[in-house]
This record gives sequence, structure tokens and C-alpha cells, in this order.
Amino acid sequence: MCGLSGEIRFDGGRPDIAAVRRMSDRLAARGPDGHGIWARDAVALAHQRLKIIDLSGLGAQPMTDAEQEVTGVFNGCVYNYRDLREELRGLGHRFRSTSDTEVILKAYRQWGTACVDRFHGMFAFALVEHRTGRLVLGRDRLGIKPLYLARTPGRLRFASSLPALLAAGDVDTSLDPAAVHQYLSWHATVAAPRTVLAGVRKLPPATVRVVEPDGSHRDRHYWQPSYTRRPEYADMGPSEWRDAVLDALRTAVRRRMVADVPVGVLLSGGLDSSLIVALLADEGQRDLATFSVGFASEGGEEGDEFRYSDLIAGEFATDHHRLTVPSARVSTALEGAVAAMSEPMTSHDAVAFHLLSQEVAKHVKVVQSGQGADEVFAGYHWYPRLASVAREREPDRYAETYFDRPHADLTRMLQPDMRAPEDVSGRFVREHMAVPGAETALDAALRLDTHVMLVDDPVKRVDNMTMDWGLEARVPFLDHELVELAAACPPDLKLADGGKGVLKEAGRKLLPQDVVDRPKGYFPVPAITHMAGPVLERVREALRAPEARRRGLFDESCVAGLLKAPGAHRTNRGANALWQVALLEIWLQTHGI
Repeated sequence: MCGLSGEIRFDGGRPDIAAVRRMSDRLAARGPDGHGIWARDAVALAHQRLKIIDLSGLGAQPMTDAEQEVTGVFNGCVYNYRDLREELRGLGHRFRSTSDTEVILKAYRQWGTACVDRFHGMFAFALVEHRTGRLVLGRDRLGIKPLYLARTPGRLRFASSLPALLAAGDVDTSLDPAAVHQYLSWHATVAAPRTVLAGVRKLPPATVRVVEPDGSHRDRHYWQPSYTRRPEYADMGPSEWRDAVLDALRTAVRRRMVADVPVGVLLSGGLDSSLIVALLADEGQRDLATFSVGFASEGGEEGDEFRYSDLIAGEFATDHHRLTVPSARVSTALEGAVAAMSEPMTSHDAVAFHLLSQEVAKHVKVVQSGQGADEVFAGYHWYPRLASVAREREPDRYAETYFDRPHADLTRMLQPDMRAPEDVSGRFVREHMAVPGAETALDAALRLDTHVMLVDDPVKRVDNMTMDWGLEARVPFLDHELVELAAACPPDLKLADGGKGVLKEAGRKLLPQDVVDRPKGYFPVPAITHMAGPVLERVREALRAPEARRRGLFDESCVAGLLKAPGAHRTNRGANALWQVALLEIWLQTHGI
């Protein structure tokens, strides 16, 4: 797990090494254990290293293969790298290290861009072919590892975070109205390739991009599971599905123990993280380090779920750590969390993850986390409503159920020059759901949530918040083989028992009943939900700042109305509308935009 950056020139010039160094320096938190830079002709690569696999200097990056054919930088982990290394040895390749980075280089030399089909893991990489000057960029199937791009005439820069590109300079920081529309419609989700900045884009998940020395490029989208009932599973009943899901999850958890350092677990006490702990205990893991966070209560809302995490920690005899955060600390912690955001994120648990990661990084470098289970296995309370309409009506039902507000409301919130000319968020949903390969209304919703919303909301949030403290988070529920299995699972088995039915049945074989049957929990941060004093003061400060007035993003009367009644204005799903507006402005100001 690391931070990568680089530049390729298309105009005959040499890369700006000083700008590449600035990008790399901005990524230092992602890789505090080492750094390196490499340049050849029109390309430069830089890397910040977090030592997880092959702790020796032989694992340092940028790395060039022994035959001087390819140089690359890599962020993430290829969990099956040992098996691939043996296969590649059998094909005649020689290895100098025991790192997964070298396996990527050799795999590319052997199989070209098809190498990604063989990788089990999370990754973003940049490879340079010495003889051709070609640049190859790749991202894992579910976008767990980020890769941001900024192109100007004659040049392309790329990095593991958007702020790193800003550090290099010469970025068009004007706001993209279509992306702002998505941000305000879809819980701050901005789908790849867009970001809220017109000059920065994201490489989409499951994509390999080959960039030629003349600046032209071609993309290969290499993975998309089918959300249909597959013939090979036709004879499976509920118990067979339960066992198949449990076996696939067991494999996913086992894969993510690959490391040359200890691996812990972020334990909320919910079904998902508890299953990870139980499966690790089943595998013989002893004295597993587990970590939980809680917040002070506000407005009558309880701020922790320690009773559940304590129950699991006791049941499986983990080395458990609890972090309790007072409300007064939330407003100060907010600044660090926003600074760590590659893109603005409104979910309150960004602050929770940032604080928890700070504590966890004092004990371990790698953790497993339960993100993704709700999207993959239909765990949220709104999925039954999404499943209750005919397939062709699903785009409208999805927008009614899930979007924060209708398009018409956005025209009243935004200044005229920031208004998208049409309902771009609704159009995106309609076009995504129209693609073949999703059988039922629920299949269409889950495909959208898993491959778009999940990538650019919870998964991005976990990566940003953990990596800001040099902590690698691994997400077994996003193992691509488990996702493929879940995509084929009949919708009624996922919707059963209030959601995640098939996963709950798996949990009944391993967990205390109280944990399996507990109400759905979240990472509650009451100080933000109820706009506690210091948080509200920070919001007012940002929205009344000279930068906000000069920017002129939001309609002034809209902002005045939100500030007049901070808790009264709610989105369609009940989130605080003031917080959503303010967070965007706080993020822009924090990153000097």
C-alpha cells in the first residue's frame, strides 16, 4: 500500500521532475517508509512506500525488472502474488525480490494488459515500456485503489490522490456542473471519470489504459459480473447458497491475511466485521488485534455500539482496543478528515474512520474492514422498495428512493452558471440500468450501487481516511469472486430477514445470535448529525467566508435559509442539507481551490 505519481509528456519535452516531487511529497502519508523517483525520456514516476510485503530494500519502488524492459509503481496488494510468481518462474522469469510489485512487472511482460485478469487484489499501477515509451495505467475491478488524472496540452499527470495533482500545479480547478449535480443528488457520489474539478478525472474501475507517446490512448474494461441467474447455480437452495457464500467469504478473508506484518480488524460489532473476526478465529488466528470507535451522545442519540464489539471481542478472545471521542474533538478532527479527502465526502463516518485510523496505525499497518457487504448483499432498508417495481421502472424508483433531491430543487440551490442544463444524475442512472446483464429491478439497483456508488463513496472514504495515517485497509466483501457469486444469488435470498438474508444465515453458524439479529447499525457521529456548537460554527465560518462569496456556487438565499434553521432542512433520505452544502465549501477552501 503506497502512493504513486508521475508524468508523461507528448510534446517532445522532458517531464517536470520538480512537479513530480511535489506530488510525491503530498502523498508521503500514504507511504511513510520510503520514497523514490525515476525518469526516462518523456516519463517520470515517483513512489511513497508503506512496507507490507518484502520489507527489504529489494521491494523499493519505482521498480525496474531485471531485463530493463519495464519500470513501474504500484499501490495496493495482489493477494495471489506467490502463486503467480511460481507460475511465472515456470515460464522462465527470474525474480530478485519477494514483492508483489515485481510479480506485476513480470506478469505484464508475460501477458500484457491481460495480466490484470489473473490478479486477485486491490491495485492501481503505472508501468512504462522502455523500448516504446508507452505508459500503462491500471485499476482494480472494484476501484478500491484510486488513480487520478490531470491532462493539459502536451502532458498527462497521474497520482493516488487529487490533492497530489493540485500540489503539482497547472490544474484547471473550475467546477464541473455535471459533477456538482451528482454530488448534490447522490450523497456526494461523483461517478468516474468525473470529479468536481473540471481538470481532474479518475481512471474508472476495472480499466487498463494504454497511453501512447503521442498522447492517444485506448481503454480496456476487463471485468463486469452478470447480475442474472446462472445455469451452474440452478439447483442450489437456500442452505447451499448460505454455504457457498460462507466458503467464498472464508477464502476472501484468508487471502487478505497475506502480509509480512500483523493484520488487524476494524470491528464495529455489526454482522460484517464480526464475520471477519469469526472466520479469522476459525482459521486459527490468535490474539487478533481489533479496534472500535465511539462518540459522545448528542441530541439523545447514542454515539457508540461498544456493547456489540465488546461481545465479539470477548467471544473470540481478541486483543481489543476502544477509542471514545468527545464531541468537542469532532470539530477539530473534521479539519484533518477534510484535508485527507481526495474528493468531498458528506458521510459522517469519514471523521470516525480518520480518528480510528490514527489510533489503529499505532498498533498495526494492515486491517481488514467490513465495507461493501450492504451493497453486495442488499443490506439497506430501502432495497425492498427498489425491488418492488417492474424492471423497466427501476430508474425512476431508484431516483425517488435514493437521490437526495429532485433536479428541480438543484436549480433553486445553485447559481445560474453552476446549474447543469438537464438532470444529469437521473440520466446517468437510466443509462447504467439500461445496459444488459441485470435481470430484475433489484439486480439493476445492486449493480449500480456496487460498481458506482460503493466505489465513490464508502470505498473511497475508507482508503482516504486510513491511508492518511499509513494504514492499509483490506475489504474482503469486495473480493471479486465473492461479488460474482453474490451477483448471481437470487434476490429473495438477499432481501430475506430484513436484508442480507443469505449472509445472516451464514452468520448464524459462527456468531452470537444477538449480533446476527441486532438492528442495522452505522458509524454514528451525533455532533455532526445534530450540528453541535463547534461544528455549526465551522459551517457558518466556511459559508460566510470571502472565498465562498467570490466563488458564488450556491444561491445566497438558499444558504441563508439553511443557516437560519440548521437542523430543519433534510434531504430526501433524512441527511442534513446544510452539512452537504457546507462540506463542499469546506473541502474547496481546505484544498485552496
